[in-house]
Amino acid sequence: MDRFINKTKQIIFAQQGGIFSSALIISGMIVISGIFGFLRYRILAGYFTKEELDIFFAAFRLPDLIFEILITGALTSSFIPVFIKYQKNKEELEQHISSIFNLLLIILVLIVIVLYFSMDSLIPLITPGFKGEKLMQVILYSKILLISQLPFLVAGNFLTGIAQAHKTFLITSVAPILYNLSVIVGTLLFASQFHLLAPILGVSVGAVLFFLIQIPIIVTFEINYHLTVKITDGVKEFFKMIGPRILTVIITQIDATIDLSLTSLLGSGSYTIFYFAQHLQLLPVSVIGVAFGQASLPYLSEMVEQGKKDELKKIIIESLLNLFFFTVPIMVFFVFARTPLIRVFFGGEKFDWDATVQTAYTLSYFALSMPFHAVYYFLTRCFYALFDSKTPFIISLFTIALNTLLSLYFILVVKLPIWSLAISFSVSVIANSTILFIILVARLKNMDIPFFIKEIIKMMLASCIASLPAYYLIKLMDNLLLDTSRTINVFVLLASSALLFFLLYLLLSWLLNIKELYSISRLFAKAKLFQKKITEITSYE
Repeated sequence: MDRFINKTKQIIFAQQGGIFSSALIISGMIVISGIFGFLRYRILAGYFTKEELDIFFAAFRLPDLIFEILITGALTSSFIPVFIKYQKNKEELEQHISSIFNLLLIILVLIVIVLYFSMDSLIPLITPGFKGEKLMQVILYSKILLISQLPFLVAGNFLTGIAQAHKTFLITSVAPILYNLSVIVGTLLFASQFHLLAPILGVSVGAVLFFLIQIPIIVTFEINYHLTVKITDGVKEFFKMIGPRILTVIITQIDATIDLSLTSLLGSGSYTIFYFAQHLQLLPVSVIGVAFGQASLPYLSEMVEQGKKDELKKIIIESLLNLFFFTVPIMVFFVFARTPLIRVFFGGEKFDWDATVQTAYTLSYFALSMPFHAVYYFLTRCFYALFDSKTPFIISLFTIALNTLLSLYFILVVKLPIWSLAISFSVSVIANSTILFIILVARLKNMDIPFFIKEIIKMMLASCIASLPAYYLIKLMDNLLLDTSRTINVFVLLASSALLFFLLYLLLSWLLNIKELYSISRLFAKAKLFQKKITEITSYE
């Protein structure tokens, strides 16, 4: 038993050896978490109407705003480079970590108090289309989430930052799975009694579990917490880094809040349609782009710290091409298979056909920016590793303003439907990633851009050619071969077309000699190695 426990501990807290293996671990867990996440959405769509779900999703807007500022704005971009820089001196590092955490905790408490007593005034401002009982429910649920969810998610993500700085990703990836599972169980068990309050309570319990599962990180890495605040050099560098990043997140969240306000004016259920389409598009972006971005920062920071400039340039080009290789075909698939995708993921009993069609159109426009959205997370980490958070902020300021102006024009002037918000989002994301890449190339110099462009063109060509037979297979199977009024048959249709499409894409990639095809073999090799480690701990005597 001792051997089993020790082996299990080695697997859970194992330090990864490279960006690809780290991204593989994170991607695998994001896929599992994503399955539970979309099972959650599917269950919610079965228990509640799209009008009721407007209330549920709108309640997250302000708590999510604070979470994104403190976590996405602070920890994901600034904590790891500072941690790596000071990790050689353990006592000094503990002072930095404790002071940073305590300062963030003080800021969090102050913000929560102010927001809690301001909800009655703020919620009507950001949801002008919500009235009466609907508005009161959003206010109530927002207050519950602010107190019961937010503190535990912030503390849990701080522990995530410590683990990822040690290049340990497995245990931090389990936490979101427990979070989603809690929402599912809460809905299934208590929706009939407590209605929308059931998934809200599930979210609260899930946040607590998200924190508790990561507490062993402190013990494993022997981090001593100090109840003190000292303005050390590490603390100064941390807050110098987070300034521009927090401003970026604030602007991004203001833009997201404007989207909520605009959708509330488009009629009941519009925000749910927007929310579902956006989050389905975010699944592959998270599995590939976010995972790679999270995994890359410790390694990029080390290369910069050690002055390995040529190696840094090489890994940037390789990483970007790998990201495009995986996301370009998914983008194309999401465009031509949009309707069966929505039916499989969100086709709950109360999610009607009109909502399905609108969500499908919105998804296809979101999907257009998928490759650029995925590489955005990696590109920003490149700048953070160079201790530059100002450049991403300035570019984001411009592109978010572009998104906001386009959204306002489409909805208030041209009077376009909900899918127009997805167009403005895609335009801004494509602009953001393109400008970041141009600046990075100019800064590092002598990067192989002709090869980079040639490879992407081949990927686009392979994806478009492969999409034609897969699209006509959907048309052939829909109603002619399968009764698609049943979800299981829609799943069979979707799986068949996906299998044909991706096999053709791989074949065409081989014929066109796309170098990133060999990433697939590396992926299987890493997966086989991880499976071998799992087998070792289960075959003990």
